[in-house]
Amino acid sequence: MTQVRVERPHEHVAVVTLDRPDVLNALSIDLAIELDQTLLEVSRDNSVRVIVLTGAGRAFCSGLDLKDYGVVPGIDGLQVGQIAQRSMRVYSRLVTTLRSLHQPVIAAVNGPAYGGGMCLAMACEMRFAAPSATFNATGIVNGLTSTEMAAAWLLPRQIGSTHANDLLLTGRVVEADEALRIGLVSRVADDVLQEALSTAERMATFSPYGLAMTKDVIWANLEIGSLAAAVELEDRNQLMLGFTDNLPEAIRAFAQDRQPVYTDEPRKDLFDGS
Repeated sequence: MTQVRVERPHEHVAVVTLDRPDVLNALSIDLAIELDQTLLEVSRDNSVRVIVLTGAGRAFCSGLDLKDYGVVPGIDGLQVGQIAQRSMRVYSRLVTTLRSLHQPVIAAVNGPAYGGGMCLAMACEMRFAAPSATFNATGIVNGLTSTEMAAAWLLPRQIGSTHANDLLLTGRVVEADEALRIGLVSRVADDVLQEALSTAERMATFSPYGLAMTKDVIWANLEIGSLAAAVELEDRNQLMLGFTDNLPEAIRAFAQDRQPVYTDEPRKDLFDGS
C-alpha cells in the first residue's frame, strides 16, 4: 500500500504528501524508502519546478514509528551494529536527497513535526507553518541524542547556535509563533497548504534554471570556506544565467506590461555570430 501521495495542482508544482494519518505520518523504514524514491521520481520530471512537502491529516510527521519500525532490506548476514547503521542511513539519506533535488522544496508544516519529522522540514529550503504546528527535537527526551538526520548541522545555520542549543539540549516543544520568531519557519498561515501552493505557483513563473542554480548556491555557500569563494561562486552562476535570454525577456515583458515567459534559451544576440 502506498504511503506517499503525489498530486499536481499546477502545471509546474508537485505536492508530495506523507500519507499515514492514522499514526501521524510516523516514519517507518518502508515510508522513508518510499519517500526517498518518490522525491527522486518527481525531481526527474522536468516540468516540475517547485515541490511542496506536507502531511496528511493533523500532523506533518511525528518522527520515528516506535510501534511499526520495519526492517531495512538487504541485511542478511549482517550483525546488529551494521543493521542499525543501515537503518540510520535510510532516514538520513532523506536529507541529502532533498538537498540534491534541482527543485526548491517548501515544507507546509500542518501539525506536529517531531524528531525526524522536524529534520525533514529543516531539509527543505522554505518552511511554512499552520498555527497548530509544533516542533520538537525528541531524541534527547527518549534517551538518545537530538543530533540525527543532520539536525546539529542544519539547525544552527537556520536559527543560530543559541536557539539551536536550546532546542536540541532541552527537547522542549516549540509552537508556531515561537518558530516564526526564532526563524525556524518564515510564515504562519491558517491555510498553510494554500499558502505554500500560492508561493510555489509564483516561483514556478521564474526561470527553472535560475531556481535550480539559486538553490545550489544557497546550499553551497552554507559550506563554503570564505567570503571570496562565495563571491566567486555567485558571480559565475549569475554569469551563466546572463548568457540566457531570460534578462532580455524580463525587459521586454516589463516594456509590454506582461508577465515574462522564461525559456532558459541562449541569447541569440550573443551567439548568432552577428
